[in-house]
Amino acid sequence: MTGNVRLDGLSEIAGFIGAALVDSDSGMALGTLGGGAINLEVAAAGNADVVRAKRQVAKSLGLTDSIEDILLTLSKQYHLIRPLDSNQDLFLYVVLDRARANLAMARHALKSFEQTLDFK
Repeated sequence: MTGNVRLDGLSEIAGFIGAALVDSDSGMALGTLGGGAINLEVAAAGNADVVRAKRQVAKSLGLTDSIEDILLTLSKQYHLIRPLDSNQDLFLYVVLDRARANLAMARHALKSFEQTLDFK
């Protein structure tokens, strides 16, 4: 794991490949875990652009609801982006093996995991 934030609990999600805690303003990964062939630093920066773009679209549409998560479905993977309820400037990014993952359980696990984060 890199960074000073512990993401170990995410590795227990079925199909886990990698994860990052990302600052949505800078695109910087504050912590990463796993990743395999996926460069989580590059993914963090790119997904920060996605989060900013979706927020801008929501604002342009006059939506007052917040983003719970963003899902990118690939033929072999799920990429989940979840802005933190406790700090909208940060989001969790998790890559899962689609053949082994349970998407509903993964979304639940991400929400629960956020409550274990300690930024001290």
